Order: sequence, then structure tokens, then C-alpha cells
Amino acid sequence: MNDPAPGIIPFDSTVIHSDSVDCSKPINRSNLKGKAIVITGGASGFGKACFEEWASHGANIIIGDINDKAGTELVARMRASTNNPNHHFIHLDVTDWPSQASFFKQAASLSPHGGIDCVMANAGVAIAPENAGFEEPPDYSTMDSPAAPPMRTLDTNLNGVMYTTSLALSYLSRNPGSERCQIGKDTATRDRHLILVSSIAGLASLPSQPIYAAAKHGVVGLFRALRVTTPIKHGIRINMINPYFVDTPILGPMGAVVLAGGGMATVPDVVEATTRLVADQGIIGRALAIGSKTSAEDARAMGLELQTKDQAVWDVHADDFAQSDLFVRRIIGVTNLITQAKGWAGFVSDVARKVSGATWKALGY
Repeated sequence: MNDPAPGIIPFDSTVIHSDSVDCSKPINRSNLKGKAIVITGGASGFGKACFEEWASHGANIIIGDINDKAGTELVARMRASTNNPNHHFIHLDVTDWPSQASFFKQAASLSPHGGIDCVMANAGVAIAPENAGFEEPPDYSTMDSPAAPPMRTLDTNLNGVMYTTSLALSYLSRNPGSERCQIGKDTATRDRHLILVSSIAGLASLPSQPIYAAAKHGVVGLFRALRVTTPIKHGIRINMINPYFVDTPILGPMGAVVLAGGGMATVPDVVEATTRLVADQGIIGRALAIGSKTSAEDARAMGLELQTKDQAVWDVHADDFAQSDLFVRRIIGVTNLITQAKGWAGFVSDVARKVSGATWKALGY
């Protein structure tokens, strides 16, 4: 390998992540059997659909949701249909840290093997009035004590995911009987896996939905940071899904009307993509975008290559981020060159100037 340009630090060869996901490869659903899987926001939408699919293949599912009625009814139905008593519902408000901490503690205690194999950080909302009010705020200058704009969308979709992720890293790294993730090892009894649910809005702009887009961009940023360090530090594999618009409760009736007649993703395709990530333990540090089914002709017109007929699932990371990663590395490289040029003398000079300024300020000058 050629030496990198001056100032550019090459990627560490110890980084653990797998190659692009082959969506034509059959999914080994038998690898779901016996896994203890936790899903936040599991009473509806993607969480509910994944629960139904994974439970049918022998996984033990523990869901958390703010909707007690829907969660309780879903678990009762799935226990009956699978003849498996190891499905559970626990009340969960992802915006509340004590609620999440209690949820994870109960989930681990309810697991047949006392641990958690996979966490799906799925809970999310899209509150249209919040986004509209953010873009068209009132005249704050006329108010003495204006109320803060509501941010439940941000609290749920980003802060809630941050809480879930922190707890997931703690519990997954201590999953009894589990091994550290390894490239090429796609099957194991126990797993250490975190799935982040972002959106196409985490990869592109979404006009009229600034709070939602900001939250989902935050999830992508979280993924990009953790995909490098988490497998090394904790042996936990982290993956992400980025669905296009799907007709689920989060979209709302007006969203479905606006998108009527246009291409949309489907819940079964989202479930298939997520199932592939869960079932194949050799997939590490990848993200899948789920869109509408694409013909070979349309794919070629957009510069894409189909792996399967009418493909709807695409690997979006790390290859699609390579350009921006290279740009960032170059910016850092410039900083490195400046630092190298300054040397220790420049470092000492900068520190002395900062300390001197702070000292004079402390003396009142």
C-alpha cells in the first residue's frame, strides 16, 4: 500500500467492519432461534412487524412501548401463536431515563438465559405541528417569557435513542455466553448486536420536517461514531436501517395522502432488511436503505446495480460515505500539517498565551 499524503493519518487496520451487504444472499432465519431481542417502540410499526417475524422463528422478544394496551394485546397474541411464554411487554417511555433503565433491567431478568442478544432502538414519533411551529415561530420579541418550542420529536427520536444506546452497550457487552463479534462468523448461540433505526431523512434533507430530520441525522452521526469503536471496545456489532417513507402510524394520515401515488417503501421490505442484519452475525458496521422496489431499467438509469429482481434494499454504508469521510480526513490532515509545522514551540506558545490571558482576566485586567 502506498504511503498516505503528508498530514493524512491512514485508517487503523484494526477497524472491524464487514464488506457491503449482499442482499441476494438467503437469510438464515434459523439463527434467530433462542435469541433474546429487545425492541423499543415494539407495539406498532416496524417494531411490531419485526416482533411478529422474529418470534415466528423462535426468538424471545421483549418489547417496550408507551401504549400499554397495544403492547399487552400483541404479546398475548404472539404467545398464543408461537406457544412461547418468553415474549413480554414492559411499559416504556424512552424519553425518561429511569423508565429505560428499569426496562432493560426487567428485560434481562425475563430473558431465558439472563442476558440480551440484540437491541433494536426503534421508538420514534413525527409530530407535524412541532415541525410546523419550529419553521413558523411566533413573534418572540413581543413576549416577556416565551415558552420553549415543543421538542417531543427530538426527545424521542434522538435523546431516547441515546438513552437506549447507552444501556444497550452496557447490557450487550455483558451478555452471558456471548462472544465478541468477528468478521466472517455469521452464526453463534449468543450475540451482541445493536440496531439503530434512522430514516432516509437521516441521509438527505427533508423539507418541512426540520426537527425530525435533525434527530435522524443525529442517529446517523451516532452510528458513524460507534461503528468504528464499539466492535473494538465491546465486541458489539452495530448496524442501522434507513427506511424511505412507509405507510405506518408514524407517517400519519396526511403523510399517506401527500405520498399517494408515489413510490414508497413497504413494511415487509423493512422487516426483511432488519432480519438480515439480525440473523447474519457477520454483518458489522453496515447500514441498509429501504426504498420502493426497483426494476433493472430504473436502477441502471440511476447508476445502480441490482443484486436481486425488483430490489428494494440497498447497502448505504460505508461506501456512500467514503467521499465525505475522505473530505473530513483531508481537513484533519491540514490541521495535522499546521500542528507539525508549529512543532512543540508552537504548542508551548499557544498554551502560554491561553494561560496568560486567563491569568490577566483573573486579575481583573
